[in-house]
Amino acid sequence: MKHLCVFLADGFEEIEALTVVDVLRRAGVRVETVSVNGNEMVQGSHWISVRADVVFEETGFDRVDMLVLPGGMPGTKNLQKHQGLNKLLRTYDKEEKWIAAICAAPSILGDMGMLNGRKACCYPSFEEKLAGAQVVEEPAVADGHIITGRGMGTAIPFALKLAEVLMGAEKAEQVRESILF
Repeated sequence: MKHLCVFLADGFEEIEALTVVDVLRRAGVRVETVSVNGNEMVQGSHWISVRADVVFEETGFDRVDMLVLPGGMPGTKNLQKHQGLNKLLRTYDKEEKWIAAICAAPSILGDMGMLNGRKACCYPSFEEKLAGAQVVEEPAVADGHIITGRGMGTAIPFALKLAEVLMGAEKAEQVRESILF
């Protein structure tokens, strides 16, 4: 079974994180929400509190197929500050394992040099932070092992793109049809 982790920090964009969780679970992926706060409770950017499945420090990532970073403010900044997550992202990038980010969160990958020469998208006011990327205005784009999405309004196409790369186009289409998208 494919396994994906969605990282949550205080100030995360609820729709971007939870849409990924919902759509990928429908696709048959094992999805875990991972708090980087040191405890399971995480407050979203719109004051919706969520209990994460696990805490970063108590999680093993050796069998995880994809890392997902939702946007939101100050969630993106809080994710970027987490040294363990940064180290994990660098390892996944070096090993060319799947990394996905949406809205403001692709700026983290841009700052880390992971978008050089790649097509990428993000929330419009963060485009200058996609260092070295070819910025596109697609809802979601995959280039190599990196997938990026534009924002809350593109959360479903972004999640379906993740389902497609992990489970195949046929499964992604089945989920798309089942949610009437």
